Amino acid sequence: MIEKVKAEIYKRESRPSHEMSPFYEVVYDILIARWTKSSTSLHCLAHSLNPRFYSEDWLSEDFTRIGPHRDGEISCERIKCFRRLFPNDDEHTKVLNDYADFSMKMGSFDDLKCIESMSIMEPKNWWVNFGAQTPLLQGLAFKLLGQPSSSSCAERNWSTYAFIHSLKRNRLLPSRAVDLVFIHNNLRLLSRNDNEYETQKTKMWDVGGDVINPL
Repeated sequence: MIEKVKAEIYKRESRPSHEMSPFYEVVYDILIARWTKSSTSLHCLAHSLNPRFYSEDWLSEDFTRIGPHRDGEISCERIKCFRRLFPNDDEHTKVLNDYADFSMKMGSFDDLKCIESMSIMEPKNWWVNFGAQTPLLQGLAFKLLGQPSSSSCAERNWSTYAFIHSLKRNRLLPSRAVDLVFIHNNLRLLSRNDNEYETQKTKMWDVGGDVINPL
């Protein structure tokens, strides 16, 4: 996205790509701040499992592009995810080796059709066709790359507000309703310090929680 924004700004300004654009620098800082806030370990893992980002077609579109396996920040967060999701040593070693084959197009991923399809096939469909030999990675890809886009997290406060301040509770003053929403969300966050939270199945997928710098 940042590359497309840069290209559009430089096009509008009729500026060569090697020159600095003050306007783009401001936009870039805003986008990076938003990325830092929204980026989590699971986002990095999902990015790492998208076959398109390893294809020559995608990499050749911009000389600054590198595969996820060569990106230090993404690799660090991906390793954290693997360690959390596969506490068993054998499975952890297996998934690391499988990812190495996938990212380097080796082993079961060295087929010509498999490599050619990386840039043209939908990620989830690609894993259906070519990921059977690596079931651990394939299972993760199905769960992560098959997630539909949703604004439910951003709308959580409004849903909580509607729950608290309904027609049956319309005698609440606005300030009182806001206080109750604040308390409700804080109780949800405090529940993560409860021992029972660690034993829930959803904990496995709550890799970074709501923090900016996960894990």
